[in-house]
Amino acid sequence: MNGPGRLIPPTMSTPAASVRRWAGAFQSRFFLALLLGLAWIGPAWWNRRILYALLLWDVVVILAWLIDFKRLPSPAQITVSRRWVKPPSLNLDSQVEIEVTNHGTRAVEVSLQDDLPSALCAKLPKFTITVQPGGSDTAAYTIHPTTRGDIQVGRTFLRYWGRVRFAERWTVADLSQTIRVYPNLQEPERFTLYLVRSRQIEQEKRLKRLIGRGREFESLREYRESDEIRDISWSATARHGKLISKVYQVERSQSVFLVVDAGRLMLARTRPPQDSRAAFSLPEDITRVKQPATESGRGFKGTLATDTLAKPAALSSPLTKLDYAVNAALSLAHVALHSGDTTGLITYGRKLQSYLPAARGAEHLRHIMEQLAMVSGESVEANHALAAHSMMTRHRRRSLVVWITDLAETAATPEVIEAACRLLPQHLVLFAVVGEPELRALAARRPESPTQMYQYVAAQEIIQRREILLRRMREQGALAMEFLPGRLSSEIVNQYLQIKSKGLL
Repeated sequence: MNGPGRLIPPTMSTPAASVRRWAGAFQSRFFLALLLGLAWIGPAWWNRRILYALLLWDVVVILAWLIDFKRLPSPAQITVSRRWVKPPSLNLDSQVEIEVTNHGTRAVEVSLQDDLPSALCAKLPKFTITVQPGGSDTAAYTIHPTTRGDIQVGRTFLRYWGRVRFAERWTVADLSQTIRVYPNLQEPERFTLYLVRSRQIEQEKRLKRLIGRGREFESLREYRESDEIRDISWSATARHGKLISKVYQVERSQSVFLVVDAGRLMLARTRPPQDSRAAFSLPEDITRVKQPATESGRGFKGTLATDTLAKPAALSSPLTKLDYAVNAALSLAHVALHSGDTTGLITYGRKLQSYLPAARGAEHLRHIMEQLAMVSGESVEANHALAAHSMMTRHRRRSLVVWITDLAETAATPEVIEAACRLLPQHLVLFAVVGEPELRALAARRPESPTQMYQYVAAQEIIQRREILLRRMREQGALAMEFLPGRLSSEIVNQYLQIKSKGLL
């Protein structure tokens, strides 16, 4: 991943501050000393003057508390820092470190609590550490983000006391900051870890000279019987007095455009099956089977199913379909850019949320990550026609358009299908529908009661209708498929590699 250090939120550091002028409390030994003073009550039964000794004892204990309170380091002598070890990533564990530095002359024991929203951590992290005078100590905890986008992180609250344990101070460190939670960053790294090491990727990034394939002119040569009529250069034929054919080559750079639907249908939460395995096409040398390169230079063959690539991360809570779509878009963008292609992005709801023209480079990948992190689901129907219109007017070069969406259960043809079909005369469309694991499980289960029978029939009807709609799109030239959420990223990358190997663009 490009410059992961740049994605890490900045480290915050500030001296602690007192909540109020006398922000303190009593520690456990103060109350123990008061209880010991009650021992004077026994002799007071015989001589009430001994009660004055009890009163004197309480005064001494309170004075001891005041002295202990004053000897504690002032809040300004306590510096607190919050450091993020890795970029916060959706549904992935990441560590946060809280460092406390004591500039005072006495060792203190610090109890701290970091104010984090539930979107980052289910429970507020609490720790107790000991900080020596002039030294520092660090407490670390784990966050597990469940939402993307910008999240406000609050202050850090501290209580600290000395070895006497009579008094404690209450302070707060204003470490408030806004952090950005990115899509799952582990998936694209996992895919490109194998792709970058492949010799076939290097072959794909070089110009491939394929006769009759591609759209970029390379040279002229004498006509052969296997050449197509449309490849004949009539001007060169007239000059030479014999048939001359054009030789084309596949372009080094092709365009991939990602279109992500953020409408109401993508807000549905779903959990992938526990045994879901993702398989995607990889170059053959990754499987350690050395095969000679073919004449056409096609390197994307075979399918590799491996736990290293396929095992889904444990989920603490179901993600939305939009989250899976964003993760898949980022994975494909990462692989496409490493393959030498330019990549663009459109995210939309009722209005266009973001548009990035097709480009390449590490900085462009960073922009894609930032835009995908900020994609927010909308509770209204998405304007699919607007997305298609933006694609047709802003990007006229033929491209692979990967449209990630869901289908509404209506009698009429969904608007998203009509919008995607408008792109077919100009672009190659990979129409990816996020499926319903629960629906598939319901249709696969044998009904044992009338209620389950009704559910079974309804599930079968929905699945059949979806397949009919996708089949109609395939008849018009689109690559229309339905993928389960847990397999969405790997299957889309798989389709992209197959399109590259077949030269469909």
